[in-house]
Amino acid sequence: MNIREANKLDYPELRKIYLESRRENFHWAASEEMTLNDFDKDTIEEHIIVAEEDHHLLGFASLYLPDNFIHNLFIHPDFLGKGVGGHLLNASVKKMNKPLRLKCVSENHKALKFYEKNGWKKVNEEGDKEKYWVMIYE
Repeated sequence: MNIREANKLDYPELRKIYLESRRENFHWAASEEMTLNDFDKDTIEEHIIVAEEDHHLLGFASLYLPDNFIHNLFIHPDFLGKGVGGHLLNASVKKMNKPLRLKCVSENHKALKFYEKNGWKKVNEEGDKEKYWVMIYE
């Protein structure tokens, strides 16, 4: 598995991964409101790294480097549970300075468990309509 910086040629596939992953896993969200263009809106000014194998993109992480913040970490549904997320998370940690932060929707129990297993700590739960955990990695 190769972890590298994304380029514009990756964007069509990254849009699909972002859409398909959210539609399949975000049971609390309105999937009919999700679009391919969400990827572009949700990653403005972010550094994007991808995981690929045999020239196929498996997932991505988008990082807001000025704040040492992981904004998005998404794996194509076909590759969940195969170590892709761990590789992207490790590469994200190496790219930024500690402490790192991220936010994870409280309803996303699988993701919360994944982050905690990888050394992240819940700091506090925030949000009105949609609750999320602020998490830190030191």
